[in-house]
Amino acid sequence: MNERAKRVRLPPDTLLDVRELKVEFRLREGTVRAVNEVSFRVKRGKTLGIIGESGSGKSVTAQAMLRLTPAPGMISDGEIWLNRNPEDRDDIVNLADISATGELIRDIRWNDISMIFQEPMTSFSPVHSIEDQITEAMLLHIEKINRSGARQRAVELLTRVGIFNAEELVDAFPFQFSGGMRQRAMIAMALTCSPQLLIADEPTTALDVTIEAQILALIKELQAEYQMAVIFITHDIAVIGEVSDDVIVMYMGQIMEQGSVEQIFDNPLHPYTRALWRSIPTVDGTLERLQPIEGTIPGPFDEHAGCPFYSRCDSRVSGVCDKIPPPLVEVERGHQVRCILYEEDETHGTG
Repeated sequence: MNERAKRVRLPPDTLLDVRELKVEFRLREGTVRAVNEVSFRVKRGKTLGIIGESGSGKSVTAQAMLRLTPAPGMISDGEIWLNRNPEDRDDIVNLADISATGELIRDIRWNDISMIFQEPMTSFSPVHSIEDQITEAMLLHIEKINRSGARQRAVELLTRVGIFNAEELVDAFPFQFSGGMRQRAMIAMALTCSPQLLIADEPTTALDVTIEAQILALIKELQAEYQMAVIFITHDIAVIGEVSDDVIVMYMGQIMEQGSVEQIFDNPLHPYTRALWRSIPTVDGTLERLQPIEGTIPGPFDEHAGCPFYSRCDSRVSGVCDKIPPPLVEVERGHQVRCILYEEDETHGTG
């Protein structure tokens, strides 16, 4: 443990503490700031939902935690503190400081943090059986487990996630599974070493609504069973409401709003959060045309003197929002928003 780590202490209920994280892709055409000064905490046994349109930096944030940022991406600043042992507040690691290919991060992957990737068909190797891919992590990370024991645990996990006749299907290849079965197998693989934190990156993408509901219910059941924390990444704000305790709304690599799920759903403040709400259908009230968010996400190389949402915002103030970068202000305990409209409340205490 380095000297810097010894000076950091986290509350007992905090598993992960991300501080001012920056992830950049330095390309010939310019620098893409995929994640820009993002800070949040993940509490033990709780679910943090991260929502935003494609390109908002959600997946890159998750990849940074496991040091899986694809080249030429890099963590340019910030800290990612992981408290590995709930009984020892000094057993803490800054994931941003350790080697992305070293033994420590290899031990943390699967054992402490595991991930359900966005598209299971491309995440699984097409030329290796389901058994080979699930047992590989166990054989690498679990001491005193042999091939036979790993296979038996793989069958048990596949059965637990709802794959019937797992004793035979464990020998199948990914292309022989349906989309829903592949996603269940991916969840089983993520649980092989009983991680403290499960990152679910768009786990219901491309699944029909019935299978989506089953996968969401399964993740919640497994979270309670394994006492895991979960980071749930999605572009669907309705899904976030079903699974999350706390919510982060991201846009262009920045946090636009964050708070408890009740705060975000009952009192959405940022114009972007409100626009996301208006763009989803409801089952009650009168039938109205959905209101898509006007415009498109700016290009990755675009520079923003003010708010990155300015060009699409229906509450923008010309000469202010396009000139001054808004800070993240707390409008009530635990509820923060990055918008110039709330700065006066914060400054004068009228919020």
